[in-house]
Amino acid sequence: MQLTTHTDYALRLLVYLAIHHGKQAPTIPDAAARFDMSSNHLAKVAQTLVQHGYIVSYRGRGGGLKLALPIDEIGIGKLVRKTENLRLLPCFGSEASCPIQPACFLKNALHKAQDAFLKVLDDYTLADMVLNQDRLQEILKISEPA
Repeated sequence: MQLTTHTDYALRLLVYLAIHHGKQAPTIPDAAARFDMSSNHLAKVAQTLVQHGYIVSYRGRGGGLKLALPIDEIGIGKLVRKTENLRLLPCFGSEASCPIQPACFLKNALHKAQDAFLKVLDDYTLADMVLNQDRLQEILKISEPA
């Protein structure tokens, strides 16, 4: 299974917010620059994360982003379910038109594979993704607050 860029950016933004401990709240342009990604695309991702209650966005001077939940309460599997279209095939939807659907084993096999994929992700939280916080901060050039 391949995750979309939207989910990839969502995971990266959450990691960035989890390891950022500066006095100033991180901003979308700052996060985008550190990951060399589009600010416009990241803004759409941030909007999704706000809508799902993962982050809070503050506007104006001194504005920025922050996590809305503790890092150990942000499940990776749950996030992927909220940001991905999990219909691997058209027959995963209610309007299946495949003529072999009544006798098809492929749908069941793919559904089991997808469930296994998500079950593994359910074992991880954002806290697990930032256990190497010092190294991540070094790579992204995030300095500790003075």
